[in-house]
Amino acid sequence: MIQTVEAIVDESSEVHETALLSGAALSEDWNRPEEDAAWSHLQQAP
Repeated sequence: MIQTVEAIVDESSEVHETALLSGAALSEDWNRPEEDAAWSHLQQAP
């Protein structure tokens, strides 16, 4: 079953610099075949 979530984005909210700087480091770790394999069970249809 597909679930849809509606969100309201506040354009005036601040983005923390730490969150922006950590994105590249995290993506390097997350975009590995081992991570894909570890989380593959979440991609499978019930």
